[in-house]
Amino acid sequence: MTLYERTVSTSKKRGYSLKNLAIKAGLAENSIYDWKKSTPKADNLQKVADVLNVSTDYLLGRTDELNHDSSKKTADILDDETILAFDGMEIDEEDKEKLREYARFIMEQRKRGGK
Repeated sequence: MTLYERTVSTSKKRGYSLKNLAIKAGLAENSIYDWKKSTPKADNLQKVADVLNVSTDYLLGRTDELNHDSSKKTADILDDETILAFDGMEIDEEDKEKLREYARFIMEQRKRGGK
């Protein structure tokens, strides 16, 4: 699949026409159609990838992984030192303990095979 074909396919999945995608990426309305015949500049490719929430490598066909996001943070909910928050506000201790109890329950279910 070519860069153009991947862009078309991904934009359809995301609900964008190529014209709307180009506008949202800050490009000329019909610029993505030119990708059938020529390779876009790296910064334009990145802008489109950002709008589609995929990696440039995905659009270029170098990977089938849509988006490798190394900026995602992981935290252990059962670690008492982890600060739990929702919508920008820290969760109070009573609710944190309820969440931890639920996490323990889910983990136990998985161990038993009950998912």
